[in-house]
Amino acid sequence: MAFTIATTVDEALERLADGARPVAGGTDLVVGARQGKVPLPHDLVAIDRVDELLTIGQDDHGARIGAGVTHDRLLSNPLIVGDYTALADGAALIGSPATRHVGTIGGNVMNGSPAMDTGAPLVVLGARIELRSATTTRLVDPLELWTGPGTTSARTDELCTACLLPALPARTGSAYVRLEFRRAMEIAVVGAAALVRLDESGSVLDLHIALTAVAPTIMAVEGTEVLMGRTVDDNLTDQVAALASEQASPISDLRAGDRYRRHTVGVMARRAVQAAAQRAQGTMIDVPVNRAIGIGAAR
Repeated sequence: MAFTIATTVDEALERLADGARPVAGGTDLVVGARQGKVPLPHDLVAIDRVDELLTIGQDDHGARIGAGVTHDRLLSNPLIVGDYTALADGAALIGSPATRHVGTIGGNVMNGSPAMDTGAPLVVLGARIELRSATTTRLVDPLELWTGPGTTSARTDELCTACLLPALPARTGSAYVRLEFRRAMEIAVVGAAALVRLDESGSVLDLHIALTAVAPTIMAVEGTEVLMGRTVDDNLTDQVAALASEQASPISDLRAGDRYRRHTVGVMARRAVQAAAQRAQGTMIDVPVNRAIGIGAAR
């Protein structure tokens, strides 16, 4: 087995071109190998010391989150918590404190799990994923990146270097909630993220919803345009729940049945929209919203 520590993106890309696989926190890679799902790659290149991948920056166009930024940093960074709150909500629910201190946003994205807690937030926030090779750089819609459970459209010589988030208008709020049976080391049974933008009267100008663990990949809910111009009341959130439940295509497994998932993802979508709308109105709801509004397992 060959192991290289890269200190620049170019060094990492050179190793990828030779067939190495990148590793940062290694939380998915090690667990998968221990469970016998995938063998450890013969060649690894560590990217956790590449400074370019470790920064969170902002300009007039929005935010740039380096692929090596950990979940712990996301859930406490003022920019992410303030402007892109759904992503902080999701990061706060991942694994345990130890996992969040080493696991990275890039690793989460490239693992391609339909149950990832950062995926639905990235979708509703309008993220683009930056993929670089030795010769090209391209931006990919996350819904086009994820092609199936654990698979992506990235080439083997491409490295995820950043998640780019657009600047959001005023009176915009977002939230991510999930159904969970325990408070740590849990994988989402179902989850939902929402972004809501309101006008000064409280009517909906924009609404995006994405769902976790109810399809082969993270999925966006379609048909929300019919809800524009309305206030976020019980009638609107009932329609949100119906859209989410109707469009979900969950499976049954040891953790939940398909009918249960189809119903509860509607409940999570309703609660995500309610929390996002409250944040858009200026109400402070602590991260993660699951804990703040009493969703999930008891302490």
